[in-house]
Amino acid sequence: MSDDDLKHALAELALAHRDQLGGLLPLLHAVQKQYGFIPEICAVTVAPIFRLSTAEVDGVISFYHQFKRQPQGKHRVQICRAEACQANGCRSLEQFSKDYLQLDFGESSTDGLISLDSVYCLGLCSHGPAVRVDDELFVQVDQDKMKTIIRELSS
Repeated sequence: MSDDDLKHALAELALAHRDQLGGLLPLLHAVQKQYGFIPEICAVTVAPIFRLSTAEVDGVISFYHQFKRQPQGKHRVQICRAEACQANGCRSLEQFSKDYLQLDFGESSTDGLISLDSVYCLGLCSHGPAVRVDDELFVQVDQDKMKTIIRELSS
């Protein structure tokens, strides 16, 4: 898709959300859902439609961790880092996962299959450490369970 085609598509999405109260956030979610990330030209394209500066739109994109500026892997693995999960061993699970995948938080595998992220609270506090893979939740995840999850994603 050319830059002009992308700008046109982003402008059409923005126009569809412009009159909605707080429409910038639903727009950004729609953009990420459609493209898998927020393209670099998004802020400069949609800012005038919302009567905002490019910096204001960029500020919203950078404030919310769920918005990604780079293409993400086919599968998104998120490890909960909230206090309850920390008390149940998420720190060792984090390090194991980073080493096993050879990724840091915010990175994607070179084959485009897996992105690794952290998240603060999945609402499963009494069953931590908790992990979300795409839209599926896993509880009491240890290193063996994480290996199994990752192997299943890779097959």
